Amino acid sequence: MSRTTATARKTENVGTDAGEARITWLPAERARLVLAVSHGAGGGIEARDLQALAAVLPGRRVTVALVEQPWRVAGKKLAPAPRTLDTGWRGLWPALTAPGLPVVAGGRSAGARVACRTAAELGARAVLALSFPLHPPGKPERSRADELLGAGGPTLVVQGGRDPFGRPEEFPRGGHRLVEVPHADHGFAVPRKAPLTQDQAMDLLADAVAGWLDGLT
Repeated sequence: MSRTTATARKTENVGTDAGEARITWLPAERARLVLAVSHGAGGGIEARDLQALAAVLPGRRVTVALVEQPWRVAGKKLAPAPRTLDTGWRGLWPALTAPGLPVVAGGRSAGARVACRTAAELGARAVLALSFPLHPPGKPERSRADELLGAGGPTLVVQGGRDPFGRPEEFPRGGHRLVEVPHADHGFAVPRKAPLTQDQAMDLLADAVAGWLDGLT
């Protein structure tokens, strides 16, 4: 998939009850949707999957909002409790809806959990869950499937084929759609000897998300 090269980024700091958060906007011309995506507990918006979407989707008339939770903006190394993450996301929502477009709530890993937990109450158009952490590694009995199944709207899960937080075949049936990125781990990294390159893996991810978003409007 071709990348967008001319999109002008702009940042917006937003005060929330959990502290100051930040949105990096990548606006699309004649935008039809906003895709708001947040990072996980171990990294920021520089994650390869978030950057792949930011490079492609504005060219498909989808404005991308990369959300940094207050703990990342404050420079902390450890994510707070889920309740605090949800508070930060709720506080950002008015800024995300300000363009007057339907908002798809999304994120990777812990950010995907936040999107699922809050989508129904906030009125999200749909949910994008990248690398949804179905369970802690090696502990399938500690399932978080209820969060995913409770999202309350159209939901796309994009999961690495060898994600230790939940392989595609471990996911329960439900109203969500699941797309596998073969050989990819929790960060969507693929081994050098895999039959697809890292760029091909990101193209697969971006194509799947773009196609799904096209079906929402």
